[in-house]
Amino acid sequence: MHPILSIVIPVLNEAAGIADTLAALAPLRTRGVQVIVVDGGSTDGTVALATPWADAVIAAPCGRARQMNAGAALACGDILLFLHADTQLPPMADQQVLDGLLQSEWGRFDVTIVGAPRMLRLVALLMNLRSRWSGIATGDQAFFMRRTVFDAVGGFPDQPLMEDVEISRRLRAVSRPVCLRSKVRTSGRRWESRGVWSTIFLMWRLRWRYWRGEPAAALAGAYR
Repeated sequence: MHPILSIVIPVLNEAAGIADTLAALAPLRTRGVQVIVVDGGSTDGTVALATPWADAVIAAPCGRARQMNAGAALACGDILLFLHADTQLPPMADQQVLDGLLQSEWGRFDVTIVGAPRMLRLVALLMNLRSRWSGIATGDQAFFMRRTVFDAVGGFPDQPLMEDVEISRRLRAVSRPVCLRSKVRTSGRRWESRGVWSTIFLMWRLRWRYWRGEPAAALAGAYR
């Protein structure tokens, strides 16, 4: 059966959580959703853990944009959804995506960030509000779009950072995103490992510099 929706998940050393992420997608697969995992060179057993839970597990050059483009090239669905390895979709996400695309050519979910710091609730709230106001989505919010639109904007730009911001700009020229209020759950590990405030300030500085025209390759070093 030709899938309507294909989910593409880029991974790199995600053994700790990839099985849980993919197991949560099992009900969608029973309804015909295709799940593709794209590995960027994991050395921790991610590929072996993912294989039983996905329709395809492929290798691609490391880099989230490159991995997502490789997965999209293999995908059979008329609709593409790009999911981070540490993010879980809400129930019936496939139907919500189909309903959402009756209103726009692309969209994203609201997000809730799972972690100990209470500040993460505010971070998620502000992320959702900012996205609704700006029409710019982040990878944490589970992008989805029609394949025709993905192809029309050239897919994700081949850059090591801000690929989500850049493709949002291109997609926004086609239509405003549909912003689903149903929430994906994403890990707060990035904020917890670096500190919530430090991560907030870092990301705002990087976005400001990118908006000013600094190349993503230069910003990637600061991010790391």
